[in-house]
Amino acid sequence: MTSVKIRILIADDHPMLREGVVAVVGQQDDMEVVGEAATGTEAVEAHRRLHPDVTLLDLRMPEMGGVDVLVAIRRDSPFARVIILTTYAGDAQAIGALRAGASAYLLKNSLRRELLETIRAVHAGRRHLPLEMASAVALGAIDEALSHREIEVLQHAASGNSNKRIAGKLGVSEETVKGHMKNIFTKLRVTDRTHAVTVAAKRGIIEL
Repeated sequence: MTSVKIRILIADDHPMLREGVVAVVGQQDDMEVVGEAATGTEAVEAHRRLHPDVTLLDLRMPEMGGVDVLVAIRRDSPFARVIILTTYAGDAQAIGALRAGASAYLLKNSLRRELLETIRAVHAGRRHLPLEMASAVALGAIDEALSHREIEVLQHAASGNSNKRIAGKLGVSEETVKGHMKNIFTKLRVTDRTHAVTVAAKRGIIEL
């Protein structure tokens, strides 16, 4: 009697990564890739059509970001099991994905070592987070999150804009921007904007 295989959907905009996953999974007796998607929109449509047991989802996808795709998938299928794939170890992005319902978070450079084990664990109802990220995520979850406007201010600062220029771009006073920067420093536990930008980029709060 043939056992039922774990049905997998792989959503990533890099063909070589998809091909690599298909090749590795194809060698396993207990799993199979039933679909592929190259964009966020395709991922949502494929999940709706195929109802896979486990979805491998790139955090950064064309058309729709990975977290948006995850939210859409879980809106259709509340118990969907999704493993987020990323090249970036920022705790802010991991926390966002986990809060949105991801079952696991995998760094792409660890796929060779951890992919198959993680798929089986998630299919069995367990969660997975890389050891190198666990402590950062735990600490990040404790810290007070930056507001949407504070992230916006910091993103402009990262592009080299002065407080005055940021104020002009956002249509607020320079004093308001200074207030936002003060809050940012407190929340990130830094003393200057360069350090704030560095910490925020490392944690995945902003993009450089």
